[in-house]
Amino acid sequence: MTTSTSILSNTTTKTWTWQGFPVCYQAQGDRGPAVVLIHGFGASWWHWRHNIPVLAQFARVYAIDLIGFGTSAKPIPGELKPGEQVTYSFETWGRQIADFCTEVVGEPVLLIGNSIGCIAAMQAAVYAPENTLGVALINCSLRLLHDRKRQNLPWYRRFGAPLVQKLLSIKPISQFFFNQIAKPQTVRKILLQAYAHPEAVTDELVDILMAPARDPGALAVFVAFTAYGQGPLPEDLLAVLPCPAIMLWGTADPWEPVELGRELAKFPQVKKFIPLEGVGHCPQDEAPELVNPILQEWIEEKVN
Repeated sequence: MTTSTSILSNTTTKTWTWQGFPVCYQAQGDRGPAVVLIHGFGASWWHWRHNIPVLAQFARVYAIDLIGFGTSAKPIPGELKPGEQVTYSFETWGRQIADFCTEVVGEPVLLIGNSIGCIAAMQAAVYAPENTLGVALINCSLRLLHDRKRQNLPWYRRFGAPLVQKLLSIKPISQFFFNQIAKPQTVRKILLQAYAHPEAVTDELVDILMAPARDPGALAVFVAFTAYGQGPLPEDLLAVLPCPAIMLWGTADPWEPVELGRELAKFPQVKKFIPLEGVGHCPQDEAPELVNPILQEWIEEKVN
């Protein structure tokens, strides 16, 4: 176990109740600006385990489990009914983050996201501009399977995605598919695709991603999100983002091509685009030695 993880293991996670649901988060640091870390799909606050102790040396760091992920509640998908069910969408996650910043942090924050966590972070900033000082986007999800983007895909992907979604709506099929994915060997194979440095795919990382998949409700969250082809695109949110942003991008990301990331960086809200050569989809975990100094410099620039 790494030093950073040992430090986190001695820190008690906290619970905040949102819309009647328990939400798990981690908090470290007792001075400096407030920073909120937002994980990607299937992950949790633990995906920031190599960043939290470093950033907490000069900032008050919070890392939250989005509703449906990590050890936060995984309610039944559906129209919001507090304490019963919730819609799994970026609007929901954006509101969750905005409310967290108001009710728990209690002051304007810097938001840092990875993958779909970037979309959720930008949605939160749009909802609560008065509470957002800036956003750092690490390999932002491009949402290439969004309904509005499928028309630009090759025909086999354009029609294949809706077919998969329809099949996954059939419970026995979705249960079988999910059971195949939620195996350590499968998770490891997926991570080895996403990470350019195979040595970063450790048993600890596999365990971190596997644990929430065993929770009741995990299957329903998976099906709901795979069927979600609506909501905001990153370009929609960048066009109305009320604060400045920076982008970090692992150039070896197989899912979110860096060339498309550079296109997003043309929005005037993006003040800096930083390529991370030879790094995959989750640079904060794969190459924290590169990411942490960049984030530290950005945080210090924003508050000075």
